[in-house]
Amino acid sequence: MKIAVIPARGGSKRIPRKNLREFCGIPMVVRAIMTAQEAGLFDHVVVSTDDAEIAALAKQAGGEVPFVRPEELANDQAGTVPVIAHAIEELARFGCEAEYACCIYPCTPFLRPSDLKDACRELEVTGVDFVYPVVEYPHPTFRAMRRTPEGRMQFVFPECEMMRTQELEKTYHDAGQFYWGKTSAWVARKRMHTAGIGMVVPAWRFVDIDTDDDWRRAELMLPSLAGAS
Repeated sequence: MKIAVIPARGGSKRIPRKNLREFCGIPMVVRAIMTAQEAGLFDHVVVSTDDAEIAALAKQAGGEVPFVRPEELANDQAGTVPVIAHAIEELARFGCEAEYACCIYPCTPFLRPSDLKDACRELEVTGVDFVYPVVEYPHPTFRAMRRTPEGRMQFVFPECEMMRTQELEKTYHDAGQFYWGKTSAWVARKRMHTAGIGMVVPAWRFVDIDTDDDWRRAELMLPSLAGAS
């Protein structure tokens, strides 16, 4: 059995109520539910929330909300792993024993069902604990510099100052869209980044929405990405 768990708490400081906010006419949490459903992979699409309004909207969209997320897992300090582990353990109490669980963040409008499928296949074939999408940094991080209070620039890695960028190792960052994992790994509270493998996705399919400007920019970008491979 495979389950999707969408963590969607009510509080959000940078963009208030962002999981309920409409993105191109569709609330973010509903978009996540629709993407999970379209992937055709999951026996259950569950929303973990502490918020009654989010719960009601999720149910209307076809998501399941069989429990209320406890207060200690609904604050700014709560990490993804304990939230998903809690959801798996709560579902097990209802007789839902899954082998794999995919955490899908709600504020990821560029997420594609095909990426969920590819990562699921990678998880099953390799037997690793987790698979998640990563994006290559646009500029080599080994050429990163810091700025002093006087305005002087210093290389973080001085030994790389005279190296050509094409000679430097590629580096990647977490795309922050989803994490496929074995339920046993989630419940064991393993660290998904170091216990898993990264699946590279194109940078143009990644968007980080932290401000209202990010939100508007992403809304303008989405139509142009429709149908692009």
